[in-house]
Amino acid sequence: MRERVTSAAVARTVYTTPRLCLDVDLRPGEVVALTADAANYLINVLRLKAQARVLVFNGRDGEFAAELGPVEKKRAALTLTGKLREQETPPPLDYLFAPLKHARLDYLAQKAVEMGARSLRPVITQRTQAARVNLDRLAANAREACEQCGIIWLPEIFPAQPLTTALEQWPADRLMVFCDEDAPLANPLDALREAPDGGVGLLIGPEGGFDEEERAMIVRLPNVLRLSLGPRILRADTAAVAALALLQARFGDWR
Repeated sequence: MRERVTSAAVARTVYTTPRLCLDVDLRPGEVVALTADAANYLINVLRLKAQARVLVFNGRDGEFAAELGPVEKKRAALTLTGKLREQETPPPLDYLFAPLKHARLDYLAQKAVEMGARSLRPVITQRTQAARVNLDRLAANAREACEQCGIIWLPEIFPAQPLTTALEQWPADRLMVFCDEDAPLANPLDALREAPDGGVGLLIGPEGGFDEEERAMIVRLPNVLRLSLGPRILRADTAAVAALALLQARFGDWR
């Protein structure tokens, strides 16, 4: 098993150990009763036995090592044995996107969180495929991604809003990166290198792109960067992963 190493330069967690996000306060020595779903996951899905090691976090108190207590068919509890990591803050990267349908939206939410988006902000456009967004399902996918990839913060999930409202509310001093298939082809890293440091938003449109009126609204933002993602037309979920990787390399925690 790969143990956690902590130093001034390196902080690793044990990625072979199951991780669980719990919506309770976490303190060393506390015994936390698990919900039926969490107990079922550890006991019946992962088939863990009593005294198994689990890592837990809640998005605000840091990460803790825990030990699974005596198990029953649908009930169990964890004893928090020690704090492993202090609470971390996410990179200042917000992701605004036109919702997709079901499975592709699940994928998009998971990958955006894995790539370090601190918030998921669905925006409704003229060509949006799915006007309704199941926020509980979006949050569940985001939480699962946090458990899988080792982060201990939880992204903020915003209710869907019209694109016009999102643009009107966007802070004038904050950069908005607009993935624009009509932007001149150029090295995206060169374009981002000239952008100022600080928080950044990423805006990706629906399949079929933004209509002309929407494009005009976006480019009128006081602090906007049109970004080309190359010569090929990318699906919205593919574009999200590509663009988030670029932004993490420039503004986020990949530096």
